[in-house]
Amino acid sequence: MLDFIYYPVSWIMWVWHKVFGFVLGDDNGFAWALSVVFLVFTLRVILYKPFVVQVRSMRKMQEMAPEMQKLRKKYANDRQKLATEMQKLQQQNGANPLMGCLPILVQIPVFIGLFHVLREFKPGKTENYVFNAAENASFVDSSLFGAKLGSAVWPLQNTASVAELGGNLVSQWIVMIPLMIAAGIFTHITARHSVARQQAQIAAGTVAANPQAEIMQKLMLYVFPIGVVVGAPFLPLAVLFYWVANNLWTLGQQYVVYRKIDAEETDKAEKATESAKARAPRPGQKPIRDARRGTAEDVREIADEPIQQAEEEAAEAASGSRATGSDGASADTGTAGTGAARNGNSNGNGNGQKKPGAKPVQKRPGAKARRGKRR
Repeated sequence: MLDFIYYPVSWIMWVWHKVFGFVLGDDNGFAWALSVVFLVFTLRVILYKPFVVQVRSMRKMQEMAPEMQKLRKKYANDRQKLATEMQKLQQQNGANPLMGCLPILVQIPVFIGLFHVLREFKPGKTENYVFNAAENASFVDSSLFGAKLGSAVWPLQNTASVAELGGNLVSQWIVMIPLMIAAGIFTHITARHSVARQQAQIAAGTVAANPQAEIMQKLMLYVFPIGVVVGAPFLPLAVLFYWVANNLWTLGQQYVVYRKIDAEETDKAEKATESAKARAPRPGQKPIRDARRGTAEDVREIADEPIQQAEEEAAEAASGSRATGSDGASADTGTAGTGAARNGNSNGNGNGQKKPGAKPVQKRPGAKARRGKRR
């Protein structure tokens, strides 16, 4: 039913056994153990690029958490609209939640495939997918410090027992206990590394705290490592080699990938800071105002300046004419007051001079008054 998984897994293991068997011998237990370890490494190399995409996508999803929370509150009663807005937000930020699960989803069938292939190594079998009868017998006869790679201490259904493969139960425990402890410790360290990064991002304010994520973090830190230790006696010994190798690779890969992404983000932030400093005015320099970029009031003020200047000049000219042209006006009327009025000066006399105690002539309100009123 799952032959499309079993055949590729067994083929990769077969290739690496040929490589290490050529150096150490086909029946050597280390050759078979290393073939399982490098099966893991081969898979993780194939999944390296999806892992990088996963990290970037998960980081973007964490940064989008506050916006997503706002959308959930806004469209709490409209699931269809919420889904549409969520998808739009993810597309705008280039995030894909499915990429966060891809590496794990690929590793699960590989683990199942390896577990199935190891269970099929039994005495008397003529083939095990790509392995022929001689290679099947080689695996059954091989041992690592007296422990059988294909057997479990407490075998489950269809799993070969230690006695069935001709092993020693004490040797099986001696080899298995350090491996299951190492598997539990590396699982815990891997989870702690991821949790520490998430908490640092929450403390920095780049992502929002999530109660569901906190529960998942506790499961990763404690429940999963304990599950590996408790379940080890029920699994073939070679599966523990797979688990330890997988966690060691994950630790190294996380260190390299996170360091690379952190360096990229630091470099991007430094470039943005330098660009902002380059656009900022120098110390003591007044900012240059551009009418095209100013406010509507600034534009109107600049446009009114020629009109205001003309009005001021006209007011000054009118004032000058009132001071010099009042004599001619009084001769026509015969009265000083009438001549002064015709010249626009109510305080003048027939000679164009001010009466004692007369108030000075005030200029007509000009542009400056209007400008102040506008402001």
